[in-house]
Amino acid sequence: MLEALWIAAAFVLGLAARQLGLPPLVGYLGAGLLLRLYDVQMTATLPALAHAGVLLLLFSVGLKLRLRNLLDLTNLAGGSAHLLLTTLMLVPLLALHGALGTPATVLLAVSLAFSSTVLAAKALDERQELRAFHGRVSVGILVFQDLIAVGLMGYVSGNVPSPWSLVLLALPLLRPLLHALLRLSGHDELLVLFGLLLALSGGAGFEFLGLSPELGALALGILIAGHDKATELGDALWSMREAFLVGFFLQIGMTALPDWQTLVGALLLTLALPVKAVLFFVIMLCMRLRARSAFLASLSLASFSEFGLIIASKMAEHGFLSHEWVLLCALATALSFILAAPLNRHAHALYEKIGHRLMPLERRVEHVDDEPLSLGQAHILIMGMGRVGTGAYDFLNKHARVVGLDSDPAKVEKHLQQRRRVLYADAEDPGFWTRVKLDGVRAVLLAMPDPQANEIAARQLRRRNYQGLVSAASRYPDEREPALAAGVDLDFNVYDEAGAGFAEHVLEALYNRTSRKTDVPTPPLSQRES
Repeated sequence: MLEALWIAAAFVLGLAARQLGLPPLVGYLGAGLLLRLYDVQMTATLPALAHAGVLLLLFSVGLKLRLRNLLDLTNLAGGSAHLLLTTLMLVPLLALHGALGTPATVLLAVSLAFSSTVLAAKALDERQELRAFHGRVSVGILVFQDLIAVGLMGYVSGNVPSPWSLVLLALPLLRPLLHALLRLSGHDELLVLFGLLLALSGGAGFEFLGLSPELGALALGILIAGHDKATELGDALWSMREAFLVGFFLQIGMTALPDWQTLVGALLLTLALPVKAVLFFVIMLCMRLRARSAFLASLSLASFSEFGLIIASKMAEHGFLSHEWVLLCALATALSFILAAPLNRHAHALYEKIGHRLMPLERRVEHVDDEPLSLGQAHILIMGMGRVGTGAYDFLNKHARVVGLDSDPAKVEKHLQQRRRVLYADAEDPGFWTRVKLDGVRAVLLAMPDPQANEIAARQLRRRNYQGLVSAASRYPDEREPALAAGVDLDFNVYDEAGAGFAEHVLEALYNRTSRKTDVPTPPLSQRES
C-alpha cells in the first residue's frame, strides 16, 4: 500500500513540475517532503530502490567513459584546487549556524564541497553530453570527488579498505569474459538482466571490500565501455534506471521536516552555490579551458552532493555532530537540486545569451578544447554522426564531398577507422561558429539527438548569414515548429519518413523482380506509377 502511495505522489508532483517547465525530479523531491509532512514512513523498499537506481546510473555513466579520460590533469588539479577553496569558504558559514569542533566543521565543509554525481550525470546524459569535452571534465572531477568521499567515510567510521581490495587491480583481466557474456546475452531480457547483475554485483563487491559501491558500479561499466553492444545495453537499462532513481529523490525529500533555524541555515548554505560555480569557472579558465566548456561544466557541478548526506549521517552515528546537522545538509542538498536542475536544463540557452561577456575572460593561449576551423572542400556538412547522420553520410558521400562533425571523441575515432571524414567539434559552441569556414558548403544536415542542439546550430548558421540549405532530423511533431523558427529550411521526421523509405525499398525490389521475369527494362522510380 505504501509503495502505491509513493508512486502516486511522485507521479502527480512530477507531472506538475514538468508542466511548470521544471525537470520531474524537482517534483519527486517535493513529493518526498509532502509524504514526510503527513508522516508517511519509509520502509526498507524505498532505500533499496534508491540504492539500485544510483548504481544503475553510475553503471550507465561508466558504459560511456574511457579510463584514460579520468586521469586527466584538468580533473585532478582542478578538482583539488576547488575542493580546497570551497572548504575554506564553507567553514565560516557553518560556524555562523552553530558551534562545532574544528575537525567536525572541516569534515562537514569538505563533504558539502562535493557536487552531486547523480544530478550532474543525469543532466549530462539527458543532453547526450557525457562524452562531450565539458561532460568528460565534469565526470572526471566527480569521480575524483567520489574517491575523496570514500576516504572521508572510512575516516569517520573508523574503517579502512580491506587489504583484499588490492585484488581489484586485476579487474581488467575480466574484460574478455564480460565481453563474451555481453555478446551471448542477445537483445532481450537477458541483456537487461546482465546489465543489472553487473551494476549491483559491482556495487556489492566494492562495498564488501570497504570501498564505495557507486565506484564499483562505475568501474564495471568502464570495463565493458567500447564494446559494440555497450550503447544497446545502456538503452535497455534506461527505463529501469529512471524508475529506480525516483526512489532516490523521494528518499531525500522524506528525510525530515525542518524548523525555522534549520531552514535559515540551509538557505544560507544555498547562497554559497553561485560562489561554488564561479570558483569552478575560474579554475577551469586557469586550466586553459575555453569559456563555454568552463561554463557548462561549472553549471553541472553547482550543487551539493548525495555523498555529503552520507558523510553527515555517518558523522552523526559516530558522535561528530547532532542529527539536526544531518537535516540541515539534507535540506541544503534538496534546495541545490531544485535550483541546479532547471539551470542545467537550459545551460546552452543561458550561454548563448551571456557567452559574449564570458569569452573575453579566456586566457590568450592554445586551449585544450580547441576545435577544427577548416572543413576542407566539403559541399555538405552533417552535424551529429549517430545512426541518422551516418546513414545520410554514406548515401551522400557517393554523390558529393561530405564531412561530419560530432562531440563524442570515441564516435569520431570509430568513424575514422571506417574511413569516414569526421571531425571532433561541438555544434552548440558559439566559439566554433565564429572560427569555422563554411565556404563551399551548400547544405547543412542537423542530425544531433537533442532538438535544442539542432535549434542552436540553426540559429548560429543564420546569424552568420549562411545562405545554404539547412535541414534537421526530428523525432516528434512538436519539434518541427521550433526548428523552422530557428532557421531550418527542411524538417525531416525520422519516424514518419522511415515507413516511406521502407516502402520505397520494397517497391524497388518488386519492380526489379518483375523486370527480371519479363526481361522488360525497369524505368526510374520517379517515372513509375503506383
